Amino acid sequence: MFQGAAQLSLDAKGRLTVPTRHRDGLLTPAAGKLVLTGHPHYCLLMYPEPAWPPIRDELLRVGAFDPQTARWKRLMIGFAEETEVDGSGRILISPELRKFAGIDRQVMMVGQGTHFEVWSVDRWEAEMAKLAEGDGKPPPGLENFAL
Repeated sequence: MFQGAAQLSLDAKGRLTVPTRHRDGLLTPAAGKLVLTGHPHYCLLMYPEPAWPPIRDELLRVGAFDPQTARWKRLMIGFAEETEVDGSGRILISPELRKFAGIDRQVMMVGQGTHFEVWSVDRWEAEMAKLAEGDGKPPPGLENFAL
């Protein structure tokens, strides 16, 4: 279970050091292999490699004649990249993915249960500001959610 948020810095080569507390959960089931891809909210998704094929296959089953469906497939499958964690616990985020997500040096790595989202700090702060703009009502599907 991936949860929690961490603000991290990329090095000059675009490598992200995976926080120590998450390395075993990410690396053990995947033998050090991860998949990064784009998300429609302009962040990146990071999956242990074994978790990616079912998601990819589900996307591939959906027809591509609907323009919005085709865009999602282009984004999520087109940007999908396998990467390996090096001996120092770092992963390389390609220039293409960094450009797509607006990532420069500072990122937020945010657990989402089965995977992580990786955001530019600026986009993350804008996303969090949207929470304050809401009316306080839960989104569809969470109407009966209680804390």
